[in-house]
Formats: sequence, structure tokens, C-alpha cells
Amino acid sequence: MDDIENENQTGSFATRKNELEVRWQTSIDRLTPYTTYRWIAFGVLLSLFLLRILMAQGWYIVCYALGIYLLNMFLAFLTPKFDPSAQEDEENEDGPSLPTRNDEEFRPFIRRLPEFKFWYSSTKATIAAIFCSFFTFFDIPVYWPILLVYFCILFALTMRRQIQHMVRYRYVPFDFGKRKYKKAATDNSSEEIKMQAK
Repeated sequence: MDDIENENQTGSFATRKNELEVRWQTSIDRLTPYTTYRWIAFGVLLSLFLLRILMAQGWYIVCYALGIYLLNMFLAFLTPKFDPSAQEDEENEDGPSLPTRNDEEFRPFIRRLPEFKFWYSSTKATIAAIFCSFFTFFDIPVYWPILLVYFCILFALTMRRQIQHMVRYRYVPFDFGKRKYKKAATDNSSEEIKMQAK
């Protein structure tokens, strides 16, 4: 009899857990089109965390760990999913071959880390950092200027390498500054225009 009750309890728990996961995913999916508002909310959240760090004068290790994580996420956001240097190496291994593609062909930029996942991971990490800043266990005494200088050097070197990679393989991970094509008129509308002109 107890086994049946335990099975019912675990079954109802699993059902309830599944319902909560579906609700959570639905609410997250509804946020997807609101890119600007999501990033504004993230900026506010990050500002609150940094304000907490400055006011409390502690938890510099947590702040440094968050900075390194956000830098890693940003680099994954800027990096193409299919690395052009690996493709170039594969082409060189096969030896000389006839050209199979035009250099001017359309190659869409596909990110290794999509924008929404970048935002979602960054927001979760910032919330976790805020949560950690409420416990003295995570307030490890360090000399924070060293961490700040090390982070700035790491950021500069990493971004320099990423920009060199972007220039070498001629890709731009951002949409602004690119040509935007308008939808061409269909054949039916051009016939209607010709008929109206007569």
C-alpha cells in the first residue's frame, strides 16, 4: 500500500515539475522579441550588482568571476559558429584544387552563441552573483586593483585577437552598417502598374 502511495506522490511531483518547466519556458519564450527591453533590464541588474559591490566594499572575487564569465560569453557571441580558420586549414590539407566558390558569395554570419542565449546566460550569472554577495563566505579578502588591472589586460588582449580574426577572415558579427535589401515588386504588381499607365 505504501508503494502505491509513493508512486502516486512521485508521479504527481513529476507532473507538477513538468508543468512548472513548461510555464517557465513559455514565459521565457515570450521575452524573445523584446531585445532592447531585455538588455536594458540586464544593464539595470548589472548596475545594481556593481553598486552593491561598491557600497559594501567586498566580494571582489565574485565580481571578477562574473566579469570573466561575461567576457567569455561575449567572445562566444562574437565568434562564428563555423570557424573560417579551421575551414582554411582543411582546404590547405587537401592540396591545390580548382576554385569551387566565388569570394563574393553570400555567407551569413551564424553566431556560436545566439543573442538570446547570451542574454539569458548573462542574466542568470548576474543573479547568481547578486545572490553570492549576500554571504560572507564568498567575501574573500583580495587586493582588488590587481584583479581590475588583470581583467583589463585580459579584455584588451582577447578583444585584440578577436578583432584581428574578424579582419583576417572578413566577417562582421553585427547587423548595423550592412546593406538592407527591400522586397522586390512581384510580377503581378508590375503588370497592374503597366495597365494603370495605359
